[in-house]
Amino acid sequence: MFNTILIANRGEIACRVIRTCRRLGIRTVAVYSEADAGAQHVRQADIAFPIGGPRPAESYLRGDAVIEVALKAGAQAIHPCYGFLSENADFADAVVEAGLVFIGPSGTSMRKMGSKAGAKDLMASHGVPVVPGYTGDDQDPGLLAREARRIGFPLMIKAAYGGGGKGMRIVRSADEFAANLASCQREAKNAFGRDRVLLERYVEKPRHIEFQVFGDCHGNIVHLNERECSAQRRYQKVLEETPSPFLTPELRTRMGEAAIGAARALDYTNAGTVEFIVGQQGDFYFMEINTRLQVEHPVTEMVLGLDLVELQLRVAAGEALPGSLIRNKSIPANGHAIEVRLYAEDPDQGFLPGSGTLQTLRLPQPSRHVRIDSGVVEGDNVSVFYDPMIAKMIVWDIDRRACLQRLREALVEVGVVGPKSNVAFLERLARHPAVVDGTIDTGYLDRHLDEFIDGDDAATRSSSEQRSLLHAAAVVSLLDEEAAALAWAHASGDPHSPWRRADGWRLGHPGKRIIALLHGNERVEVSAHGAGGNYRLGSGPDAIEVVGASVSEGWLSARYDGVSRRHRVFVDGNRITVHDGELRQSFEHAPAFAFASAGGVDSDRVAAPMPGRVVVVKVTVGEAVTEGQELLVMEAMKMELTLKAPRVGTIEAVQAADGDFVEADAVLVRLEATE
Repeated sequence: MFNTILIANRGEIACRVIRTCRRLGIRTVAVYSEADAGAQHVRQADIAFPIGGPRPAESYLRGDAVIEVALKAGAQAIHPCYGFLSENADFADAVVEAGLVFIGPSGTSMRKMGSKAGAKDLMASHGVPVVPGYTGDDQDPGLLAREARRIGFPLMIKAAYGGGGKGMRIVRSADEFAANLASCQREAKNAFGRDRVLLERYVEKPRHIEFQVFGDCHGNIVHLNERECSAQRRYQKVLEETPSPFLTPELRTRMGEAAIGAARALDYTNAGTVEFIVGQQGDFYFMEINTRLQVEHPVTEMVLGLDLVELQLRVAAGEALPGSLIRNKSIPANGHAIEVRLYAEDPDQGFLPGSGTLQTLRLPQPSRHVRIDSGVVEGDNVSVFYDPMIAKMIVWDIDRRACLQRLREALVEVGVVGPKSNVAFLERLARHPAVVDGTIDTGYLDRHLDEFIDGDDAATRSSSEQRSLLHAAAVVSLLDEEAAALAWAHASGDPHSPWRRADGWRLGHPGKRIIALLHGNERVEVSAHGAGGNYRLGSGPDAIEVVGASVSEGWLSARYDGVSRRHRVFVDGNRITVHDGELRQSFEHAPAFAFASAGGVDSDRVAAPMPGRVVVVKVTVGEAVTEGQELLVMEAMKMELTLKAPRVGTIEAVQAADGDFVEADAVLVRLEATE
């Protein structure tokens, strides 16, 4: 076994590898960019070295710098984790040439599988089912358009050297092909350094099911069962689970054998994943092989009781796979596991990635049933330069039904203040019939996104249910206000002075107080009489009596018109979040008086929604544009954003050029003012 390894990555996966190494007594070396000087993987490693600027091309993609640090630090091997250099065959070869061990497959194997086109041709030659398509080297746009017509629509354009959902486009007609091809090639070039694409027939309503494979240098290859990853948005996985609720035992056997056969044909070593598209009738097709550890590998670990990183290390050190795995070619699963990814993003704004300081970060306590893999803690910064993942939440229980309930309970415990998060989206996902029934396909979220975003709650919840959350928030505000006033009074010279009370005290009875709250852009006022946990909220026929209200360990309990209810509550400064077990709502304390704004929406400017790089500017000064016309394309936090004209008009100024890095709210295009 190794004494020292270098981890050529960042974030939660670097921290996850460090944990296994520490358990095995292996010294860890980290590398970091200027933006990550205070990051958790830097703090947790035994030693860490800077390797360049904040952008990946200036640091984490610099293979020469990574190898130089490894040699200087006395590392014997390099673990690439996933992303960045993990599937770069040239880097894998360079590591070996430097006298180090690459913890992954060989560069030769990677070259066969790193190209989706080459992998697809290779699988077809070994009898693995593949989807009809075009994988040729000739990338002439005219030829690609002709091949697209031959394959037929709908079809998918895919980056040949891509992964993680990047560089993919669905095209449903010939008229849409050219624009989607150009966009896919740009994204592929920016993300992977190569713009080669392949074309393949698009399977309607497919399932995405992958098999974890492992090979050692002694010729042994096994699979570690499947993971279903069909819950996706724009090809990005949002929920992964094992075992798949879709597979029959017979189909699982056939797919597992195909996965082993594909790996054996390549003489594969270390961890890999064979991904399949599965039709609704059980027909399956090879999609790609990821020559690395997958983001969703923890669900496999939870049901098999294995540490896949430890297996990677032992195989890379020359050890054989455990005898029990070799004899059985697999291992039976125990229970069910599900993973979701908590991101700094705003689902209500098209899942716009967020950045900034995590002022508050509350996550469920790890246990036998709950695992948290995170690369940040409260107070850390979510950087604009990298993926905005906050944490992976993995839950386990004896069966799928119980596991989904564990997930719902874990999500209730999440609280994020700072950048917006997708936690409410994940909660809706965990309760949606398509997930509960196990019928979701890879395109369902994109087709039915309105069923998962915040704006749909008002239509699905009764007015009484919505009022109960408002009443709970008002009660929390009253209790918090009274507690603060009591503390202030005890610190004063006269703790019994009525002037130091916050309960609306009047001679003979408590007076009325007004609690003003903001829910989104809506201001709500709740009148309150009473104190000490007993209140009358509102007036007239809509009034409600609250008795015995108290907050203990983040839970509010009270009786509302005689009905006892319990809510999970988080209070962060002026922000109150309440959760009734199914729905969370956040409120902000509003000023006592509301002022009407005289301003309107500025439709003369198009600004950057977040920091990022301008990919292409599509308009010039003096050009007439229509409402909704594309003006420019930005790349930020690993995704492309298209900025469009807010109205009909003429371009007065273009204040950015291709390749410019711009800050959030920077004005990029101005329209001539209207009369």
